[in-house]
Formats: sequence, C-alpha cells, structure tokens
Amino acid sequence: MDPLASLLYEVRSDGALFSRNILAPPWSIGFAHGTPLAVVTMLRGSGWIVPGGDAAPVALGPGDVAVVTGAEPFSVTDDARATTPPFYVVHPGHCTTADGEDVSEDVILGLRTCANAPGGTTVLLTGSYQVDGRVSERLIGGLPRVLVVPQEGRAGPILELTDSEVSRDDPGQQAVLDRLLDLLLLSTLREWFARPEADPPAWYRALGDPVAGRALRLIHDRPARPWTVTTLAEETGVSRATLARRFGELVGEPPMTYLTGWRLALAADLLARTDATVESIARQVGYQSAFGLSVAFKRVYGTRPSEHRLAAVSGP
Repeated sequence: MDPLASLLYEVRSDGALFSRNILAPPWSIGFAHGTPLAVVTMLRGSGWIVPGGDAAPVALGPGDVAVVTGAEPFSVTDDARATTPPFYVVHPGHCTTADGEDVSEDVILGLRTCANAPGGTTVLLTGSYQVDGRVSERLIGGLPRVLVVPQEGRAGPILELTDSEVSRDDPGQQAVLDRLLDLLLLSTLREWFARPEADPPAWYRALGDPVAGRALRLIHDRPARPWTVTTLAEETGVSRATLARRFGELVGEPPMTYLTGWRLALAADLLARTDATVESIARQVGYQSAFGLSVAFKRVYGTRPSEHRLAAVSGP
C-alpha cells in the first residue's frame, strides 16, 4: 500500500450528514464550527464557497467538486458579495436555521432534501463528517482550506449515483451514502493531486521518485520492521548517503524522522480505537517495548499513551 492509499484508507465517513439543496437566488448555506471536512458539489447551477476570515471566495461551476478542510465555519452562496443569511446551517449531526432553531418542515421536500424554492434551478449536494485520528491529520493537514476539481459543466458518474441515492430510504442506506461520499472524496483528492496547479504535500510529490518513493512505500508497508537508514537504502538499491539526501530533499525531513512520525500516528489511532495493550501496540508499530513507545509518544505529542487513550475515550 502506497502512502496515499494508506492515508486515504483512514479518511472514512461514518454517519455522514448528507443534504441535497434545491435553490433559487438569493441563497446561502452555512457550515458550523466543528465540521473538519466537507465535500460540496454543484450538480446544477453555480455559486461560491466563502471560507471566512481573510480567504478569498472560491467559484463553483456546474459539476464542480470542492473539498473544504478545517473546523472553522464557512458558507456556500450564490453571490459572494452579498450578505444573504444562511438558508440553514449544517452542524455535526443536524441542521438548524441561522438562529439555531431546527429546520422547519416547510423547507424540507423529502428525505435529505431541502429547498428555498421547489422549482429552483440550482442543485447543491453537500456531505460533511468528522475526521478523527493522527493518520488522517497527516493527509488533511497537507491540504489547502478549499480545493476545487472542475468537471467542465457536467456531473460525473459518482455524483449522478450519489444524487439518485440521497432521497432513498432503503435498508442500509446510510452505509451506502457513506461509501459514496468516501469514493467522491478519494477520487476528487486523487484528481486534484494530479493537476498542475495543485500544491500537494511533499511526501506525495516524492512518490514518483524511484528512491524516496520506494522508501516511503517500505515504511508504510512494514512500519514494525527495525528500519535504519542503512536497511532502507539496501532495500531501495542505493547507498545510505544517496537515500538520506534524496529523501530529505523531496520529503522535507530525514527518513528516520518520517518513520517515527508514521509509527506514532499509527499508535495514536490504535490507542484510540482498540483495546490492545500499549505493549502490543508498541510492537505493532515498531517499538520493542511499551516504555520505548511511551518515551517517543511523550516527546512528540506531549502526553503518555495511556493518557491519550483516556482522552479519546472520554471525548471532548
């Protein structure tokens, strides 16, 4: 599994909040604080994502797919210059009016579908969900606040299938929508990474290099192996000096620093999501003992593995 695949594998939806919005100008939809990842797609019509703060609005055309990262509030609107109040605000798990009241029944056209005008010509599909874990943060943290993949005026097959599924209420429907949102997110990120105007993380650019890319794949495939720069160089087929230089130039940090970061991210997620002992997790990610993991964990994250697990269980 290459680094992109292993990182994307951890960014998965579970109980995503989906909505289809049928709109006529003027319109605006808000996303509340605490929505760390959202996918916004313009099935028909056009609009703007307003990220908030000093960031400039980002245009959305017909069929375009946007990914918005970060927990700060943002909005999607038909006119970035206007101050139209949100038609409703998406919160983790529910939607409200701008004043915090539950969305009234008169704006609901059906399951997961709302409208400010039933005959509106703009159709906007949104999906938002929580992104938990240190592994996911390594991907999301390398993305811009807003990225857009243009679709040249038409929705792709994933969007068309998602649109047809949103209003259904068959058994297992939420799981179907979660997987469709995952597929939409992953295909959008992969396409964006390949675009010439994108600025992907350094590790992604390094994947195409025969030296650094090979080393990255070895680290992600077998994190528990007792890697050294020497053994990585041997597996990669170059000298120790060549590997260290090439990896540092392309990834932006030495191989062993990257390895430590990857091991600790894996350990943090295992601590939060499983009942495995710290000793067992330590060996899974490449440490010889719980003590060794604890020392590294404390140095990097400022807390002990047991404290991290307790905080994850207790929640915010």
